[in-house]
Formats: sequence, C-alpha cells, structure tokens
Amino acid sequence: MDLVPLTGEPLALDLVNTRPATGDLLVTPDNLRAWLELQADRLPEARELAAALTAADLTAVHAVREHTAQAVDHVRRGEPPSATALESLNQAQRGAPAINELAWDGTSITAVRRRTGPAGPRLAARLAEAAAELLTDPAIVKIRQCEADDCVMLFLPAHPRRRWCSATRCGNRVRVARHYQRHRPD
Repeated sequence: MDLVPLTGEPLALDLVNTRPATGDLLVTPDNLRAWLELQADRLPEARELAAALTAADLTAVHAVREHTAQAVDHVRRGEPPSATALESLNQAQRGAPAINELAWDGTSITAVRRRTGPAGPRLAARLAEAAAELLTDPAIVKIRQCEADDCVMLFLPAHPRRRWCSATRCGNRVRVARHYQRHRPD
C-alpha cells in the first residue's frame, strides 16, 4: 500500500482515510500541511491555517479524526455512535464557532462563513463540522470499505458497482492478483 492520501471523498472521509492499514499519513505538522494543500479547493482557508499549525494542533486533528472514524463506523452500519465521539466532535466545533459574516459588495449582501481564533482550533472545528455534515447525511449508510484485503479506506460510491477505494490503487492490484491466480502454473 502506498502512503499517498486518498482524496476526493467527502472531507470527513478524506480525513479518516489518512489512517490507512499501515501507518499514519498525519504524523507531523508538515504532513498535515501537505494534506491541507490537497484539500485547498474545499478548504479555502487551508493555506492560511497551514502556516501556523503546531504539534498541539496536530493532536487536536487526530482527536477529530479518531472520533469521526468511530462515529462513521457505527452510523454507516445503522448503529448509534458513542456519546463520547459525538460530544468530542461538538467540543471541537465549539472551540471556534462559525458565523456568517455579512458584507455589502456594492449590489447585494454577501455572507461568508468564517471562524476566528488560533489556527489549530479553527481547523479542528472545520473538520468536526465536516464530520457533522457527513454523519447527518442520509447517504452515510452507503459508505463502503474498500474490498481489497489489505485496505481499510472508506468511500462513498457514486456508482453501485464500485468496489475499491481507487481503481488505480486497489482495483488494479486485485485484478492483477486474480489474473495471476488464474494463469499461474500448477
């Protein structure tokens, strides 16, 4: 398994998927910065937040990731999540509440969602908010785990026949192994 982040799923799943079967993709603040760069299209504040992240901020992101993973695992199987996981995600959001900041652009009122405070709590709050969005989405019951034997990645399939987190990552490995099994000399 290559240790390259799987991206393109809902933000909360992308966060959970930074913990593959082997290793952790967010071991250092620099790893977190690199992951945030990959998420810049969904987190417009990512570059600003990344510049100020510390080891303590990484710990807060790890906590959000672990509680998100626990809650998603239960809810996708139709089971209630633990109260501890939900309260931890709520606490992370309370650490940097968001407001819809209103402004006049010359022709109409605009609203931009913003958080104030230090970078770490703002990032943890935004990631916990993404978890809340995913956990309350009815599609959560469609989340699947990759069918490759050595993969624990989760994905939300756009097509009902999707079986792997990535056709190029796990799909090819599974197909090659299956081909080898069919054509190996006895």
